[in-house]
Amino acid sequence: MAGIWLDVLDGIARTCREHGRGDLLQAVRHKRAQLLDPTLRVLVVGEPNQGKSQLVNAIVNAPVCPVGDGRTTVLPTVVQHAEEPSVAVVQAPPPTPDRTGGGTLPGAVERTPVPLDRIAAGVAGTLGRRPGGGPAYVEIGLPRALLAGGLVLVDTPGSDEVAALGGAGSVAGLSRADAVLVVSDSTRELSVAELNLLLHVTRSHPNVVVVQTKIDLVPDWRVVAERNRRHLAEAGVPAALIPVSAALRLRAATADDRGLNAESGFPALIGRLQRDLAGKADVLARAAVGLTARTVVEQLAAPLRAELESQRAEEQSGPMSRLHAAQREVDELRRCSTRWQNTLNDEMADLLSDIEYDLRDRTRQILRTVDEAFDTADPLVAWETFQEWLSRSLVEAAEANHEWLAQRCDHAARRVAGNFARYGYDVLPPWSMTVPEDLVDRLPDIERPSIDRFTATQKVITGMKGSYGGLLMFGLALTLAGMPMINPVSIGAGALFGGKSIRDESRQLLRRRQATVKTAIQRHVDDFFVRMTKDCRDAARQVQRMLRDHFTALTDELQEAIVQSLRSAKQAADTDAAVRDQRQREIKLKMTRLAALYEQAQQLTGARPAPAPLEPRS
Repeated sequence: MAGIWLDVLDGIARTCREHGRGDLLQAVRHKRAQLLDPTLRVLVVGEPNQGKSQLVNAIVNAPVCPVGDGRTTVLPTVVQHAEEPSVAVVQAPPPTPDRTGGGTLPGAVERTPVPLDRIAAGVAGTLGRRPGGGPAYVEIGLPRALLAGGLVLVDTPGSDEVAALGGAGSVAGLSRADAVLVVSDSTRELSVAELNLLLHVTRSHPNVVVVQTKIDLVPDWRVVAERNRRHLAEAGVPAALIPVSAALRLRAATADDRGLNAESGFPALIGRLQRDLAGKADVLARAAVGLTARTVVEQLAAPLRAELESQRAEEQSGPMSRLHAAQREVDELRRCSTRWQNTLNDEMADLLSDIEYDLRDRTRQILRTVDEAFDTADPLVAWETFQEWLSRSLVEAAEANHEWLAQRCDHAARRVAGNFARYGYDVLPPWSMTVPEDLVDRLPDIERPSIDRFTATQKVITGMKGSYGGLLMFGLALTLAGMPMINPVSIGAGALFGGKSIRDESRQLLRRRQATVKTAIQRHVDDFFVRMTKDCRDAARQVQRMLRDHFTALTDELQEAIVQSLRSAKQAADTDAAVRDQRQREIKLKMTRLAALYEQAQQLTGARPAPAPLEPRS
């Protein structure tokens, strides 16, 4: 029957080798050698003063382990069969570092014989142990039929859970035990520390028994036993509980009393040990292989699961995330291209409208001043002075308008460049607009308007026309009075009317001259406005084309860089995805094989869930 579980165990060893876990492979090899060993190594553990040493003495019916009188077990005690009683302290040499990096090199153990009457000193660690040496234990040989069948008992020092497990790291360690007896006396129920110890032990050992000692000292030990069984069930500990009394067992052996021996509870315990010894090659081996498979699979699967999780995390932070970032950059650049073009068009449209309005407003103010001035001034007298003022005002209006055009063009360039702010560098074009030096030469010349003059001849004729009417009107009126038509009164009236005609004609000529000048200046200012507006529009359009070409080239440059980054990110993502997919397939295949190996091992025996450590009960 060993062939089935042995094949499974060898498969576990091959799996450890395939995964490169030399430590697990070494542990599996040790387990294989242990399971093929016909002896049954029973480890006795528990807290101090629970009766472990007395339990061992009662099993072999001999006071081999020292008890009482404050004696403390310091070294593990191995009780096995021998033809003659013997005691020896076995000590490993100090660990030697392996220069190849393989840990420590094993050495030959040292065996120091101890007299039979000095067993207590050997167990206490005061005899036969060399200072500075490695781990040590006491080996006791007895000629007992129970031990001759292959039973080996290991009494461990009483300590808490951690120390007990640490002591098991020696030759008498927990990993080499085929069965574990956890000892707890009947004076109290199982403590939280003992239950946690049981949980830890049952995860690595399929054959664990709770031995409840000292039932002879507690009348209600059955109530304690029942409560302990309930605690074991609630904690999920698959361990049987056997109440015993070592004192009754030793007394029954001395008196050869079978009834007292049965009352001690030891027949059940020894029967359990004999069944375990007989079934080691089958039942115990199957269960041990199942637990070994679970331990190995858990340790081999843990890094595989961690690697799968890390690969999932890398999908969010590795090449795939860089690909997504590059794709977002492409989309953002596309939106940026649309935004800066819209911004440029809007800014230039507003600029043209504002510049035209500004120039119109400035020319209107000039025309308003012209109207006010020539409402009173005579163009014949004030034209030279006015012409100089008009030319200077138009030049100032043109320069101010061009300066504002330059400021607005610079503002528009900065607004468009603001769309590229996320790219982290100055994207303004190497350009600055100024007022053209030949601006004065571009202005149309002011032509002197044709102005009518009031000549002396025109004054005489106008005076004669006016005086004739006055002379005739007053002369006829005075003839009715008997006076002649031409008399001093009619002559004075003619002179008066002649002067008035000359003044009226002079004022009319002045108004015509003023109107003529205003009209001429209006036409000149309109020509100025049309020409300056054309120049401003041309300059704005030139700036718009320059900005458009500059930012188009910048967009193309950014797009080329981002597209190249996108290609690189996509190539890296594809390569990484292929490698990751291949690795994930390998991991899943390994996980599948581990699951198959675990299932094959669990078919040897029923799988048991791993209980969790207990929290202290309130």
